[in-house]
Amino acid sequence: MLNENLTFRFYYGWWKNIDKTIFLLVLFLFSLGLFFSLASTSLIASGKLETNTYFFFFKHLIYIFLGIIILIFFSSLTEKNLFRLSIFLFFVSFFFLLLVPIIGTEVNGAKRWLNLFFLPRFQPIELVKPFTIVTLATILSSEKDIHIYYKYFLSFIAIVPISFLLMTQPDIGQTLLIFLSWITLVFISGISLFVFLTFFCISLSSLIYMMFYIPKFNYIKNRILSFFNPDTGTHGAQAAKSVDGISSGGFFGKGIGEGTLKYKGSETHTDFIISVISEEFGVIIIIGILILFLFFIYSVFKKVYLEKNEKTKLVLVGSITLIVAQVLIHVGVNIRLFPTTGMTLPFLSYGGSSIIGVSILSGIILNLTKRKVN
Repeated sequence: MLNENLTFRFYYGWWKNIDKTIFLLVLFLFSLGLFFSLASTSLIASGKLETNTYFFFFKHLIYIFLGIIILIFFSSLTEKNLFRLSIFLFFVSFFFLLLVPIIGTEVNGAKRWLNLFFLPRFQPIELVKPFTIVTLATILSSEKDIHIYYKYFLSFIAIVPISFLLMTQPDIGQTLLIFLSWITLVFISGISLFVFLTFFCISLSSLIYMMFYIPKFNYIKNRILSFFNPDTGTHGAQAAKSVDGISSGGFFGKGIGEGTLKYKGSETHTDFIISVISEEFGVIIIIGILILFLFFIYSVFKKVYLEKNEKTKLVLVGSITLIVAQVLIHVGVNIRLFPTTGMTLPFLSYGGSSIIGVSILSGIILNLTKRKVN
């Protein structure tokens, strides 16, 4: 009885202190993803595998339940324990990322996944991303008496091995996310604009050099070429089909189950979920989803504005940067604004790794935006 009372008081205190607007937005976005998984993708995907009609739906549902448990766990920690655990898990997740080139599973020419006995086809980078943000914020906000540019250098060293491992998988989309998050944190921490622009130009020049002169990274050039000419590769052709799907759906869509895009590719329920939703439910639903993301971003930045602690500010801004960049890249690929990157849509796309990763990120955000108890 005593333990039950303590548990009740603990979770009552948790519910009382968390930002309920952000929490309910996260639950609603997860619910939308589950609905679209059932209505527009799971039935077709299950049909292709000749398995239970609702196999993918139930699998998605299990991942969401697991994600909510993870979200509650991270949001209920004390701030001190959250930072300590995140640094520890950064090294653990990085170790899993190191295993990918050795024992990873290759799918469609990319080796990005591990087959773990408790989580088949798990993508380690989804674990690495949220903990990388905390690690970078810890380095940049360190109170040790060292020069700020030394902190910038240390933070850059932290992302170099991650970026290198991602580029060799290859996964240019996730590499871009890590780099954008780092450069955002460095920028808001007060770096000189001249140094910032100089480094940006050097990085861009290095990327162009690798694309054209290092065979290992020719896939980046191939993706860009197929973007401008869809007939030169399967990725460009898939992106072109996604645009056709959005166009054919119009403003109000064809109706549930009436779309054809989901039949035309193997990754429509992950990388092209926005196009599938748009074809069946219309552009108006996509506008609504984007408004939800904007409201989510606004709710977090409202807390950032009131926050005094530099590390907390950096973690919140970095976390939102990850979500915003991923949404923009996913939507941009679906409307052929960017080359294909294999980027899922946070909260809505099918996939255990993606759901767990965004749940950790949401748990960290909820932890750092909850009401402070004196």
